[in-house]
Amino acid sequence: MLFLCSLPLWLGAFFTVLAPTALAMLGPVLVRKRYPLSVLVKNNEIAGFKFATIGVIYAVILAFAIVSVWEKFSEAELRVLQEAGASATIFRIARGEEAEAVATRAALRQYLTTVVEDDWPRMAIGTEGRDATRALDALYAAAIRLVDGRRPAVGVEVMKELGAITEARRGRLHLSIGVVPPALWAMLLSGALVTIGFTYYFGMENLRAQTTMTGALSFVVFLGLFIILSYDRPFTGDVSIHPHAIRTLLEDFGDG
Repeated sequence: MLFLCSLPLWLGAFFTVLAPTALAMLGPVLVRKRYPLSVLVKNNEIAGFKFATIGVIYAVILAFAIVSVWEKFSEAELRVLQEAGASATIFRIARGEEAEAVATRAALRQYLTTVVEDDWPRMAIGTEGRDATRALDALYAAAIRLVDGRRPAVGVEVMKELGAITEARRGRLHLSIGVVPPALWAMLLSGALVTIGFTYYFGMENLRAQTTMTGALSFVVFLGLFIILSYDRPFTGDVSIHPHAIRTLLEDFGDG
């Protein structure tokens, strides 16, 4: 799944939609060569009822997966915005020329820079970097020295925002490894094969029309799987979350 997610969008669509659809359309032709039309026509009434039941069940599962993966993708995007918002709050609280404030702002800039340069490339391949963790530890150390010399209310707010940064980072790291569990992937793939394979039990006098309808059904099914695959890893591939919010924040910070 990681390999397919990392492909360019057009190439991923070819491997997950166009190529499988073309293979699925060969099914009715191969089945017709082995079983005559007179045999397949007898299945139409009973197979049609069962196919309708299977189709509805699979459509519900597919729709559930699409909605679920989109919600997780949106959650990952929200995590990034929360991390950027909490960082901006800490930067503004740490205004001042005292050594502790300067050190806190420098540690914050270093952390955000490491997030962009180290965390993001690693999240794209589903791993976690240690550089950003060490930078976050350094930010905590600098912030603790800062709050020791400020009013208690300021200290509480700084630690609250640091907690928000930590929570947001852990959330995006968790979501970067994929939001669709293997069991659901197995169900989606096997359900697609069963749903499409069921069309081979039918027999139509016009083989070209039957092949076309099988292709149309396969295209819709594999397109749904492609959408799920595209959003499964929120930080991988062309359909991914970029660190624009954090880069913009670093530009706003400047050398302040």
